[in-house]
Amino acid sequence: MMKIKLVSIPVDNQEKALEFYTKKLNFVKKIDVPVGDGNRWLTVVSGEEQDGPELLLEPAPVNFEPTKVYQKALFDAGIPYTQFNTSNAQKEYERLIDLGVTFSVKPTEMGTVKIAVFNDTCGNHIQIVEVL
Repeated sequence: MMKIKLVSIPVDNQEKALEFYTKKLNFVKKIDVPVGDGNRWLTVVSGEEQDGPELLLEPAPVNFEPTKVYQKALFDAGIPYTQFNTSNAQKEYERLIDLGVTFSVKPTEMGTVKIAVFNDTCGNHIQIVEVL
């Protein structure tokens, strides 16, 4: 049996990403280890599930040009790089708006879910999803 332990997201600046993901999204830093050339093995987890899957804030766009091209193409197309679940998309949207987060899609019902999409300030659109 396999479990999801770690997923990564490319970020153009690890320190800026850490600040956004912890201060705005209320994630918690789990691991922060230098790996050379100013890069870090830097992971965050949900504040509500600190033993759950880790999100690696990957400095790939700085170090691997194809990642930068792919990330920019997704961003320019408005396609979310990943998504996070929430129990109340409208409430989370309002909380994040109050913190200055920019949304490209306001909370919108789509069948059995309500979604919203925001800019993580590090090169990605992120979608939040509430299952209705």
